[in-house]
Amino acid sequence: MNARFPPLPDLHACGALPLELNSGFGPLHGDALGLLERRYVDRGLALGHERFGSRPDDGAVVCTALEGDRTVGTLSVRLDGAAGLRADLLFAAELGAWRAAGTRLCEFGSLAVDEHSRDRKRLLAQLFHLAYLHAHRRARCQRGVIEVHPRHVAFYRRWLGWLPHSTARHNPRVDAPAVLMSIELATVRAQIARWGGRPELLAQARCLYPLAWDVTTEAAVLARLGVEGQHWLA
Repeated sequence: MNARFPPLPDLHACGALPLELNSGFGPLHGDALGLLERRYVDRGLALGHERFGSRPDDGAVVCTALEGDRTVGTLSVRLDGAAGLRADLLFAAELGAWRAAGTRLCEFGSLAVDEHSRDRKRLLAQLFHLAYLHAHRRARCQRGVIEVHPRHVAFYRRWLGWLPHSTARHNPRVDAPAVLMSIELATVRAQIARWGGRPELLAQARCLYPLAWDVTTEAAVLARLGVEGQHWLA
């Protein structure tokens, strides 16, 4: 699976550089990896050799965003499978309970946004929207999980609706505490349907979903991912 998206026209109206989004299987490397490493250093986190890579056999996708020729954002989503998820290292019991209930899981990770990007909230909203489409609309995952530093819990809860499902535990991969957060992807779909493509309602919504794509743009992205829109109307 590989997709490449043209600049989004709605960004020209607000004076920003065109934002180009790409996604596909393959290792996190090049400018995207460099951005991730730089942002981890800025946050005082370690980045081990076991990176959140992406290969067709482990079911992960790397999403990247560019402003002009500069990589300004990256976000990976890993689909659950025989090898499990990275979060199993610390939160196997929590993930196991969802699996036992028949829930299809996916894991978001390796998020980095360039601090000099012109519109970081819009960038994050659309990176997340693209990763969500891969996970929920293409791969039919039902619940997303993510490990975040305790100081970022409030941000994910307010702006994207993620909820904490654990106390903080030490994560040896980044040598820092981590909290398990999760969201039902049907909730994400409902929020995008309600707010997507309506940036003027950002203050009213008090979340990032007004900066996600509208239904027409989402349908075009799904077509590029090879997803038949009618399949997901039920």
